[in-house]
Amino acid sequence: MTQPLTQIGSSVDALTQELEIITHNLANASTTGFKRRSNAFSKVLDKQQGGAETYTLGNIDLKSAFDFSQGNLVQTGRTMDFALGGRGFFVVETPNGPLYTRNGVFSTNQNGQIVDEMGRTVSGVSGPITLPASVSSSDIQVSADGRITAGGTVIGQFKIADFKKEDGSKLVPAGDNCFLMTDKNTQPVTAENVLIKQGFQESSNVKVVDEMVDMIMVTRLYEANMRYVSAQRENSSTLTSVAMG
Repeated sequence: MTQPLTQIGSSVDALTQELEIITHNLANASTTGFKRRSNAFSKVLDKQQGGAETYTLGNIDLKSAFDFSQGNLVQTGRTMDFALGGRGFFVVETPNGPLYTRNGVFSTNQNGQIVDEMGRTVSGVSGPITLPASVSSSDIQVSADGRITAGGTVIGQFKIADFKKEDGSKLVPAGDNCFLMTDKNTQPVTAENVLIKQGFQESSNVKVVDEMVDMIMVTRLYEANMRYVSAQRENSSTLTSVAMG
């Protein structure tokens, strides 16, 4: 009995974690550039159980992963809104190293540098992108390859980074809709076949209906496993009472 209950305890913990992931996804369904996190534990467990409300023994060790699939591009008409079509990330500079984001809602600081919503400088191919004092952010045009011009003069070009598919799992959330590369030996490469669209935002790739369906499945499996635990405890209590006379 100990082994089954131990495995059920692990399953309950995993289902609780998955519920937290789903809740977080739903909370960010309207966050620009947000990438949902997926966890298939409940789907595998449901398949293993065949939909029955009994627990079948078996070790399941699944890790969650980020879904970097493209979100819908929504036109805003705002000059300093940028969306990426295809693989890649904008690069944001911080004292602790670069961060990577799909959120292209930018502005300029008092020095004329292009910054993100947290005021951190956005990287250009040759460093921070600074608008001349004579140029307003409303005057700039950005081409599909990220070149920024004003009055026919090139001011800079956005740096768009990417990682090999197998390295994507090494990216971890760093807050403010950004990711951090944890492996210091893994370096980004220049993104290919990516287009930058000015006046657009990339919406979250969370599909609310799908997340709600997953939430129902997780809740059902959680309740089924807890009923099993409760039943085993009752049986154990009965057996103990009988043994003690």
